[in-house]
Amino acid sequence: MDVKFITALTLFSLIYLTTTTALDPCASQPDNSDLNVIPIYSKCSPFNPPKADSWANTLFNMASKDPARVKYLSTLVGQKTVTSTPIASGQAFNIGNYVVRAKLGTPGQLLFMVLDTSTDEAFVPCSGCLGCFATTFLPNASTSYSPLDCSVPQCGQVRGLQCLAQGTGTCSFNQSYAGSSFSATLVQDSLRLANDIIPNYSFGCINAISGSSVPAQGLLGLGRGPLSLLSQSGALYSGVFSYCLPSFKSYYFSGSLKLGPVGQPKSIRTTPLLRNPHRPSLYYVNLTGISVGSVLVPVQSEYLAFDPSTGAGTVIDSGTVITRFVEPVYDAVRDEFRRQVTGPFSSLGAFDTCFVKTYETLAPTVTLHFEGLDLKLPLENSLIHSSSGTLACLAIAAAPNNVNSVLNVIANLQQQNLRILFDTINNKVGIARELCN
Repeated sequence: MDVKFITALTLFSLIYLTTTTALDPCASQPDNSDLNVIPIYSKCSPFNPPKADSWANTLFNMASKDPARVKYLSTLVGQKTVTSTPIASGQAFNIGNYVVRAKLGTPGQLLFMVLDTSTDEAFVPCSGCLGCFATTFLPNASTSYSPLDCSVPQCGQVRGLQCLAQGTGTCSFNQSYAGSSFSATLVQDSLRLANDIIPNYSFGCINAISGSSVPAQGLLGLGRGPLSLLSQSGALYSGVFSYCLPSFKSYYFSGSLKLGPVGQPKSIRTTPLLRNPHRPSLYYVNLTGISVGSVLVPVQSEYLAFDPSTGAGTVIDSGTVITRFVEPVYDAVRDEFRRQVTGPFSSLGAFDTCFVKTYETLAPTVTLHFEGLDLKLPLENSLIHSSSGTLACLAIAAAPNNVNSVLNVIANLQQQNLRILFDTINNKVGIARELCN
């Protein structure tokens, strides 16, 4: 038998065995630091994935939710002070693009929770919830469950508080955003991720929902604030995590979330992680420039510069679908891209630079220049195709013009098949190429 064939077959077998089990190809592998990640519309998702042939239209629909997400992020970074932390995020009211398996309570109840790097708290729908998805957390079935009183410090870190006076009653609150709203109670219970157990984990137990866009089985906050997973896990994860997001086309649990310093890449290029004191949960990085092909796009530095007072700068976000640049930056990138690709160009959904697919070989590489590293985006991270397959579109867009457009967002489509490492102790972000599919 051909040696190359045997090698390829062996490699395929290793990849398959590390992402599936013999009995259940969608099962999560129990490992102390490594959780499998799944796109919400894949075959392993419990959330009614659409037909495979509608994938492109599904992505266009997902991208159409981005303006609400970016608007929420812009609202956050525009805050002058932080006296409380919102229990919900823009991700809570948009399609959750990636989920991990988590277990809450004792014994553990399985939930598929959405990953969100731009919010701190976790929240889940609880039994008796009005307007919630069929799968809910059952507090009465957990021996380690307990509601939190208004007097606890955690209660002072949520917004929309309903406590009439300090120390009276349970910690209840309301949140609303983008046409959806929910009421919840701050509670504690055991959280299990793979083989790790975090006791007394504080999260919002949702009692009622108005609207249809709250994540069906809850959200897991991976931000940097006091109620985030990193903060509540203490020394267990040492302020370090990374993820590798598979393509939206990936059917199974082929991506991974690694928690803690163990098992992280030993050699990885890094860029400084910046902190905005007015919104410390967001992961800011210093984007210094953008190249299209060999051309460094001329952009005024003020549109890329980090400015904590206004919230300006660039964040890496797991909940936005396509990368959004402030309008002057996007216009310059788009215009240079068009100069290097044969037109004519048309629009499709959120994308305004679509061209005949036969000219895809002429498409230049888009490179993001960060302080300390350059990230060259493969075509799979910079182009998206129409459902008919006849058009290819530049998968980047301008920030919506109805928000305070000072924030650039590096989104999950551009992060796919990359290992993104966040080290909040040493204040750095690492990026390395990795096959997540």
